[in-house]
Amino acid sequence: MDEYNVVVVGGGSGSQVATAAAERGLEAAVIERGPLGGACITRGCVPSKALIHRADVLEEVRRAGRFGIEAEVGEVQYGEITSRIHDTVYGKADRQEEALRDAENVTFYRGEARFVDERTLEVDGGDGDPARVRGEDVVIAVGGRPMVPPIDGLEDVDVLTSDDALYLDERPDSLAIVGGGYVGAELGYFFGALGTDVSIVGRSETLVPREDDDVSERVTEGLELYCDVRAGYEAAEVEQGDDGGVVVTAEPSDSNASDSESVEIEADRLLLATGRRPNTDTLDLETAGVETDEKGYVETNEHLETTAEGVWALGDVLGEEPYKHAADYEAEVVCANLLTDAEEAVDYDAMPHAIFTAPRVASVGRTEGELEEAGTEYEATTTPYEAAPLGLILEADGFVKVLAGPEGEILGCHVVGRDAPTLIQEVVGAMRYGTGTVEEVAETVHVHPALSEVVLAAFDEAADRPFSTAPDWRDVADGGD
Repeated sequence: MDEYNVVVVGGGSGSQVATAAAERGLEAAVIERGPLGGACITRGCVPSKALIHRADVLEEVRRAGRFGIEAEVGEVQYGEITSRIHDTVYGKADRQEEALRDAENVTFYRGEARFVDERTLEVDGGDGDPARVRGEDVVIAVGGRPMVPPIDGLEDVDVLTSDDALYLDERPDSLAIVGGGYVGAELGYFFGALGTDVSIVGRSETLVPREDDDVSERVTEGLELYCDVRAGYEAAEVEQGDDGGVVVTAEPSDSNASDSESVEIEADRLLLATGRRPNTDTLDLETAGVETDEKGYVETNEHLETTAEGVWALGDVLGEEPYKHAADYEAEVVCANLLTDAEEAVDYDAMPHAIFTAPRVASVGRTEGELEEAGTEYEATTTPYEAAPLGLILEADGFVKVLAGPEGEILGCHVVGRDAPTLIQEVVGAMRYGTGTVEEVAETVHVHPALSEVVLAAFDEAADRPFSTAPDWRDVADGGD
């Protein structure tokens, strides 16, 4: 048996714990069955955003005429796009593995792991000679995978998940997407922008229903320019079409109060974007005394230690914040607690996220619906992008919505429009490391002319400062000084 101070199961964000332990002179091991870097690098965030960037470039060319520049789109070399992205991201994964193998005090195991004791794992590398690995501490960071819902006939048709859809050799002429969350919305925008006839089936009244209602409505309106959006419907049955494609029968969901008839959607390909599930079902966690909830997510305390002593967890196996940046943050918390006994508590209050659709979305904190449900007192301020002179000049459509408490505390912020994932960051900083008030953002000097002035305008209005020098966005929109 190979024994280590720290064993990490999963080669994504969890591997940071192993390298941090190694830098302190401890012996560490990383077990991973697939490419290093986790799903984000090769099957999620990075390749999908690379595809979406190509869609953005196409849209910029198509919009050029609005600015007096005549341009048109020629041939789109789809296979070259996906091949190049594949080679780039898998090359990065290979370099990460090489660096990990070369790292001092770190041992890398390629294979499938399962617990055979409290902190002992068996690693099946596929060669018929499993290795046994034991750690004084073990970190569970195996991530998640696309979930396949129970739809009648699904087993009889060829389906795509988000893992498969990123690297198609040819663009499908038509595509049915089941799922109206952020994965379905992002890929719907990408394929729609590149010319695929896309239909999206989502159970809720709007797409991305977990967002603030104003955000969800704007995203749904934006996606309707690229896709046939069937919000308020649920896929009930799929079957093979006569032409080799698929036929999806969708019925009105519980959220649909207006339509009562089912619809049929015909497409060349079917993409399932119905959420993800944790990769915990093959680990034999009960053998280690690690408890999970009914969905398979690992139970932890505020320090990210599981119900088994010396076993920690982070990333998508937690089900709290399914984002790479959240997993990186959780890795920092585990490092502090495992390596220094810091007893640092995980804090998600200022955890941001973004959706890379058209329009872009970025959010932090609570939504208006969540505040109303909790009975929290708040004031909402919504400011359009045209409040920033650059937003007006660029004809950038969007808004910044600020949710503030009675004492000016920032309860939530939601940005929709160009560069939203970048614009949200100063709000995150104020909530996390500053006073967390609207005045703090409003009193910060912003570059002129820059889109960040729309954040200034929104928070200035929320703060209601008596001596503000920020221009009133209504005057700016009307062409005033």
